[in-house]
Amino acid sequence: MQAKDGNPPDGGYGWVVVVSAFMVMGLTVAVLKTFGLFFVEIQQHFDELASTTSWITSVTIAIFHLGAPVASSLCVQYTHRTVVITGGLLAFSGMALGFFGLNMVWMYATTGFLQGLGISFSWTPAISIVSHYFSKKRALANAIASAGECAFAFTFGPFFQWLISQYGWKGALLIIGGIQLNICVCGVLMRPLASSCLLEASHCETEIPPGNGASRIDKEDKSPIMHKTFNWMLVKRPEFVLYAIFGILAAMSFFVPPLFLVPLSYSLGIDESWTASLLSILAMVDFGGRLLCGWYANLRVTKTVHLLAMTITLISTSLMLLPLANNYLSLAIFTGFYGFFFGTTVAIHITVLADVVGMREFDSALGLFMLIRSTGGFVGPPLAGLIVDMAGDYRAGFYMAGATLMLSAGFLVILDRLQDRKRRGSQTRTKPEKSTLPYPSLCLLKHQ
Repeated sequence: MQAKDGNPPDGGYGWVVVVSAFMVMGLTVAVLKTFGLFFVEIQQHFDELASTTSWITSVTIAIFHLGAPVASSLCVQYTHRTVVITGGLLAFSGMALGFFGLNMVWMYATTGFLQGLGISFSWTPAISIVSHYFSKKRALANAIASAGECAFAFTFGPFFQWLISQYGWKGALLIIGGIQLNICVCGVLMRPLASSCLLEASHCETEIPPGNGASRIDKEDKSPIMHKTFNWMLVKRPEFVLYAIFGILAAMSFFVPPLFLVPLSYSLGIDESWTASLLSILAMVDFGGRLLCGWYANLRVTKTVHLLAMTITLISTSLMLLPLANNYLSLAIFTGFYGFFFGTTVAIHITVLADVVGMREFDSALGLFMLIRSTGGFVGPPLAGLIVDMAGDYRAGFYMAGATLMLSAGFLVILDRLQDRKRRGSQTRTKPEKSTLPYPSLCLLKHQ
């Protein structure tokens, strides 16, 4: 894989990988996003506070992020395919064991820990392998793959509501776990990139001179991963640190609205069937936002970090306005705005990470980014739940999420300034080198 990272296919079988990643996103993150439908059922069953019940989602999110470096390391040692299949089995185990619903601690361990680990082992390699298969169309490919969670969440909202009404929340968990076994099928389709290189070996041999060069490339193709290592030293790079801080603050906010949207609608007296439709609306506009932003980012008209800062600001504004809703129509409108801008953000935030660190360090950066961001995902929902309990109003959680996102946008601005400063500094340093050489031919040779 390393031998081919500089020249990815940018199409071909890569689109099969994109479709597989699309399915994985739907069977992992879409389930997490619609888990709010189980919130009230579980809270009433165990007679617990909102802050206590929200720890289920908090543990899932935290393990989802904490497991990312482990998943990335396993991708380096083995293959993305193997890790995705393992993730599918873990996700199924978490839901299937959650069916027993013994107590809250049991729910933390099953639908929290195991489900989170399954999502991490599925999501991380799926989004990583898409970035390896594409270069020029990376933003669009990532947007299409990430849109899977929206497409599935659109149907999962009413479908999960129906499952709960027919089989109870425990039976619904067991059925959902069975559906998640399809992640394993998606993993099988994620052919390692190096294997496609082996298929081209006969064509490459006619272009590579015989001798040591050909044998070296053949060796790299046959063992493309063994010489790669996980780079922990990225935490010393200021650009990565700034982006990681943004990730922490964003994670504190991203999972709060889906968690409290359903309870908020109930508090407004909205019927359960209409409440489920809010999640479908959220998924539908999210889907459109991802594809539109991915297409626009692929045009390279605007720097991706500028685009990300703008979408984060718009999400924050939407969350600040959402609590003003007092009926179904107004709640659906504000939910639509939030969902659309959320989709635009998710479509490009991984692409921005690749721009910050480069593809050579992308696998390590993705794992570290998810690990560091886990602190935000772990603290966010319980903090919002505590604020909701203190205020006695679910609206307080949305205000907290909006304010935190606004703060995160500031770190993107600082990151962009730092990158511009370093770019200008490097340009300034190269000018004296050009002028000190007396002959233009020597200057050309030096830069070659």
